[in-house]
Amino acid sequence: MKFTAEQIAGILEGEIIGNPKAEVHELAKIEEGKEGSLTFLSNPKYNNFIYTTKATITIVNKAFIPEGDIATTLIKVEDAYMSFSKLLEFYDQAKGVKMGIEQPSVISEDAKYGTNLYFGSFSYIGSRVTLGDDVKIYPNCFIGDDVKIGNNVTIFAGAKIYSDTIIGNNCTIHSGAIIGADGFGFAPVADGSYKKIPQIGNVIIEDNVDIGSCTTIDRATMGSTIIRRGVKLDNQIQVAHNVEIGENTVIAAQTGIAGSTKIGKNGMIGGQVGIVGHLTIGDNVRIQAQAGVGKNIKDNEILQGSPSFGYSDYSKSYVHFKNLPKLVNELEELKKQILNQKKANNG
Repeated sequence: MKFTAEQIAGILEGEIIGNPKAEVHELAKIEEGKEGSLTFLSNPKYNNFIYTTKATITIVNKAFIPEGDIATTLIKVEDAYMSFSKLLEFYDQAKGVKMGIEQPSVISEDAKYGTNLYFGSFSYIGSRVTLGDDVKIYPNCFIGDDVKIGNNVTIFAGAKIYSDTIIGNNCTIHSGAIIGADGFGFAPVADGSYKKIPQIGNVIIEDNVDIGSCTTIDRATMGSTIIRRGVKLDNQIQVAHNVEIGENTVIAAQTGIAGSTKIGKNGMIGGQVGIVGHLTIGDNVRIQAQAGVGKNIKDNEILQGSPSFGYSDYSKSYVHFKNLPKLVNELEELKKQILNQKKANNG
């Protein structure tokens, strides 16, 4: 796809400084820009690249004033970063326009789907499945029986959606994600073995949720595992049975959440966090990377460490922790001085 500076300025409501007919067909970072590419400049520390970039068109803030000669055509906007993000979204949508049912694939006779369906080859849709409009299911996906999927949902290659899962509107599920696998439910028996507890619940994913590659969300033992509206999950996250994650909470990669924990809304959880089961975590909570959470958390708390505790206390404690070798040496020196003083007194 090719776009002119004039067309791009029209989309962004920007002002062109240079050639309005300049044409681009790809996106690039400013330091890697080449002829035919579009880039942007928003961070002042990259200003020097504006004078050397080979990019044909560069989006800049209105406040930017060149201090030397530039070859690139400028498009001035209120916020270069947000404008470039808007173009990325536009480009991604245009690139992802796919429709039709590829073969070989299997769609059960009693499945129902709306308009503009894309269904990739080697994919499977089970019985009594309902799909909304503008659903895209890429190759090698599995959609189990009685699944319900809303409008404008994209499921990338290799994702598996187990039976009875409910997915809302405007959701994205990336490759390798598994939604609705059995929860980790086993009961010990007298001979030392474990008996599997049937997992008869489901997973509910509300609107505007993003789920990263290879993330697993287990079905509930009974009831539902619930991912509320606007949640963003990174890659390789484990969400166990009967967990509930509140709306607009974001969680980074490799975090594990044990069963029946309830996480509030507007939270931010860093990477490699471990959360034990049956906890209640409040709203607006911030949990730093690699924290280990073993107790309930009130609203608005910020935690770090393993086991985790208040961020401010952690920072103060860490200062002392770093100085422990020095403090030990000083303590040993004081002990020597005291012993020497005792010997001198006794002598």
